[in-house]
Amino acid sequence: MAGLSAAPSATGRGTARRRSEVAAAQGGWAATTLRVLEFVAYPALAGCALLLLSLGVVTWLAALAATAHALQQWRTDGRARPFVGALAMFGHYWRRLWRHSILSTVAAALLAANIVFLATRSGAYAAALLALQIGLILALVPYHLALAVTAAGDPDGEAGRWGRAALLFAFAAPRRGLALLAAAVAVPLVTAPLAFGPLLLGATLPLLLGLRLADSTRRRGTVTAWVGTTGDRSDAAAARATERNGRPRERVR
Repeated sequence: MAGLSAAPSATGRGTARRRSEVAAAQGGWAATTLRVLEFVAYPALAGCALLLLSLGVVTWLAALAATAHALQQWRTDGRARPFVGALAMFGHYWRRLWRHSILSTVAAALLAANIVFLATRSGAYAAALLALQIGLILALVPYHLALAVTAAGDPDGEAGRWGRAALLFAFAAPRRGLALLAAAVAVPLVTAPLAFGPLLLGATLPLLLGLRLADSTRRRGTVTAWVGTTGDRSDAAAARATERNGRPRERVR
């Protein structure tokens, strides 16, 4: 009788173990599915905020920086409010970037007008100028993405420091700039089958790529732009030169 009673209990424990394993597997799949959906839903929500904030035309750069900041908060702190976060930070970035935003908008409009004009002209001179204008437009794309990324990583900085940091981030290592440009071109094409995919994800996914590149760059310590200490390190280098040479050394600007 004892053996008969032990067998059902062992069978029950085995069944319970299998059920717990199945439940754990289902829970893992559910968590993975939710995580995948987050990587679509949260960038799309941030894209909604970006579109809304960009309705002012010249406000697009501050909106891009605010969106990058909201995405960075989601990545690092798990703040699942990219839409509200972008709206909350827009004023902060607008006060610092409005001059830069207006200048960039005017420059982009002039380049676009030149491209349209030169496309209707023939000749080697017109073709060379057209290639130059297209090259400038293509260079502006990774630069402004890098500007938004560096502004998100250094929210208390100033526009001038962000601009210098963005130049370093986008062009000091050509692979970073090319990666940002490729993402900006490829994402709208890949998301075109989705309803409003290019509008909602066309900028936010390249921003996420830029934030990830910035994290890896910061870990390697190869670019000072991301941490916003370019000026501090230049001052430190000047101080070290003074100690070595016994006389002040003018800082290179």
